[in-house]
Amino acid sequence: MRVLVHAYPWDVIGDPLFTARVQTLGGDGVNLAAAYHTVRAATPWHPDRAYMDARHAALYRPVRQEAWQDRRLVPGTPAWMEDPDSFGTAARALADAGIPVTAWIVLTHNSRLGEAHPDVSVVNCFGQHYPWALCPSRAEVREYAATLAAETVRDLPLAGALLEACGQLGADHGGHHDKTDGAYDARARRMLSVCCCAACQAGWTAGGADPERTVRDLRAAVRSREHDLDPATAATILSVRHQAADELRHQVIEALPAGLRVSLHASPDPWATGANPGLGPQAGKDVDAVVVQCWPTGQESLDRVRIARHMLPEQVAVGAYVTVLPPVRQEDIAPHVRRLSESGAQEVHLYHAGLAGPARHGLLADAVRAAVNVH
Repeated sequence: MRVLVHAYPWDVIGDPLFTARVQTLGGDGVNLAAAYHTVRAATPWHPDRAYMDARHAALYRPVRQEAWQDRRLVPGTPAWMEDPDSFGTAARALADAGIPVTAWIVLTHNSRLGEAHPDVSVVNCFGQHYPWALCPSRAEVREYAATLAAETVRDLPLAGALLEACGQLGADHGGHHDKTDGAYDARARRMLSVCCCAACQAGWTAGGADPERTVRDLRAAVRSREHDLDPATAATILSVRHQAADELRHQVIEALPAGLRVSLHASPDPWATGANPGLGPQAGKDVDAVVVQCWPTGQESLDRVRIARHMLPEQVAVGAYVTVLPPVRQEDIAPHVRRLSESGAQEVHLYHAGLAGPARHGLLADAVRAAVNVH
């Protein structure tokens, strides 16, 4: 299996031993965050701090005026980093050490821009905006994402690009002392994740669905399990969402240099929203790998891999996104990786070389050994 480990720029720049630890682990490279959302991240290896507080979504490269001039949607700059090109500095350091680097790019998850420009954010059936979610049905959002991707990889010795949130986010959004767990079941959250912005409604109309009736039906479905969308309306909603995601992905890929290996975070559930949007009929045909979330060590993750393998063309690799953080136990990690390989995964993407401190580093080593030893 191909093995990549995830990291943040501050993991590389702030830790003089990071590169040596990655080299000792082995594997095939690092997925390094280049454009990332808000995060408070532990830094257990850093000699001078315990946490990094990234207060808003940011591009970890210089935000060049010539690239973003006359745009409303412009990425934030990370004031918490001294280096204005922290991704570039970290990527070059890894590449100079012979470690291939993939740019990990988060596209539509940006609370800072969603709050400043609510007209381009996802809107639920109650008219409430989700500021963390930029809607890919908006041409302005797609243009922003394509420019973000191009600026991320500019003039760097990169092996690939990993696209996260390359589609629509929905109702689920952890953070800000979230108090929504358990209030709505999975079905209701799916209804609350349908974007009802003007651009999406225009798509529904073009597809033959009445927007006013659709919004009423969505509200009723949230409030009562006895009410559901009729199949034709549901199909139209999904078609509009997938078409927008396809257009977003195409524009982003076109903005990337030819020859760069492109991987896509996605879910085999076509209704999924979030960091891993649902695969539509066209998704996966224009990328080199699709990475599916496999953090649980049980059957759920194996099923995701099997379904994704069945949905995707043979030439597209299936990657398993595996965490070594709690509640995963050390005795479970190697068997989990082997079972994922048996289920059809050809890659394993390990989360996370910076967050997994001394007490968890052994799980990374176990996972890498299990992956490189599968036949």
